[in-house]
Amino acid sequence: MVNITLAANASAMNDLPPLPSYTLTPMQPLLSFCPDFYLILIIPILTYWVVSMFFHVIDIYDIWPQYRLHTPAEILKRNHVSRYEVARDVIIQQVIQTVVGAILGLTEPEDMTGKADYDVAVFATRLRIAQRALPQLLALVGLNAAAISKNMAGEHPMLAGLLAGGKYPSLNVGLDVVSGSLVPTFAAWELAVAKALYWVIIPTAQFLLGVIIVDTWQYFLHRWMHMNKWLYTTFHSRHHRLYVPYAYGALYNHPFEGFLLDTLGATIAYEVAGMTPRQGMVFFGASTLKTVDDHCGYSLPWDPIQHITSNNAGYHDIHHQSWGIKTNFSQPFFTFWDGLLGTMFKGDTAARYARDRKVAQFKVDADKVEL
Repeated sequence: MVNITLAANASAMNDLPPLPSYTLTPMQPLLSFCPDFYLILIIPILTYWVVSMFFHVIDIYDIWPQYRLHTPAEILKRNHVSRYEVARDVIIQQVIQTVVGAILGLTEPEDMTGKADYDVAVFATRLRIAQRALPQLLALVGLNAAAISKNMAGEHPMLAGLLAGGKYPSLNVGLDVVSGSLVPTFAAWELAVAKALYWVIIPTAQFLLGVIIVDTWQYFLHRWMHMNKWLYTTFHSRHHRLYVPYAYGALYNHPFEGFLLDTLGATIAYEVAGMTPRQGMVFFGASTLKTVDDHCGYSLPWDPIQHITSNNAGYHDIHHQSWGIKTNFSQPFFTFWDGLLGTMFKGDTAARYARDRKVAQFKVDADKVEL
């Protein structure tokens, strides 16, 4: 594989610091024994089953019964599908998900490294150019930026340079060998802000954009599948065979619905947000973790995921009940759309849950089933 070496173009404005040259090389895998191409496919599946098995163990051995949303009797009597069928259909969906992910990975250019310093310098250049508007902005409120800058230049040279419109006479790295003019450099604060933008703020914004896209995609498709009788009967009703959700049933769907609602929605969010494969690992892993936790069947007080937003296991469980099935469509992250469009469940749930527990226990006792 050939390395690509590029030189930065000379600045069109000679008072701007020059951009560094850079060399692009293929990015080394995050794990030496596993290429990133495979890792981004493995992480969602591994996350799904590791977290699911944690909840499965505490469910089977009834470790924290005080935090259950439903009793073992409800799981036995209210669900209309076997655990085997659930696991089988989840695996089918994950096969589809993996195939789509592999096709997506094969169509993307190879991930390269070596350009970070250049990109940080580009952001710092934009900051420097933006500072040029400051004197005019201050003039609008009657302040003379040049005079203020001159007065504080001795004690606060960086602040003086900012007020002067990004002019820092003391920040030079030497003489240009061709023109003989001073070569300017960036202020430490400019580089610090540029690095924060590049490494933290923009990736965070991309992640949040992905979350908004997934939440919007899933809310409207999910609600549509409940409002349209044919869509519900043909596709979505399968997921609602689980009146009592449990963790590894999170992706129990009709294969077409699983592709449309989960796989395609997450793929669109990843592409529109412009994420890198490494960001995709975090995004797909977090989405999977949240979806599993929302179906876990437990309200664990020390589970941080259930406290990040109000869209948690207790919130989504209401949607799986016959009396809440036309509400609480939002998933997997926030409840924004439910609140805005009036589809959030309102009313007392305690009496309804108590009634369902009582009916399920009556059926177990009548059948003389030992739990």
